[in-house]
Amino acid sequence: MGTRESFVERFGGVFEHSPWVAERAFDRNADIVLTANAVHSALVAAFRPASHAERLAVLRAHPDLAGKLAIAGGLTEDSKAEQASAGLDRLTASEHARFSGLNTAYTEKFGFPFIIAVKGLTKDDILAAFERRIDNSPEEEFETASAQVEKIALLRLRSMLPGEDNA
Repeated sequence: MGTRESFVERFGGVFEHSPWVAERAFDRNADIVLTANAVHSALVAAFRPASHAERLAVLRAHPDLAGKLAIAGGLTEDSKAEQASAGLDRLTASEHARFSGLNTAYTEKFGFPFIIAVKGLTKDDILAAFERRIDNSPEEEFETASAQVEKIALLRLRSMLPGEDNA
């Protein structure tokens, strides 16, 4: 598979701005098969047992949906493409105001931005999930957001790695 450095260089951004996930995955098993499912399993096995603070930092590394970073062009290429696929780069003024209000309320309640794997969703689907999840308990939403981060990682890996398990 290569060196730890090459593995981290290739997969260190799969969990948003959190190369430590790839470092720990490689350290646990340097013989990871380079398929989306195998790399995803290794990354998740490194992410889940991490401390609450470490996982929270991963959640906080994600940008707001249709937020200030998107407007300023400060998203990672993956995040920009993911948000554009759901039409979040083409919101009306009222839709943008709705997202901004929900982003603020959500972040104030939970301490991290709303995270959802947007592939295959419309902006209306995302808003409905946003409005439903804002009523979750902090513990429930931490787990939901963590699961969404893992789903985003798998979708990113499927686009990075060819193979039969990547459809």
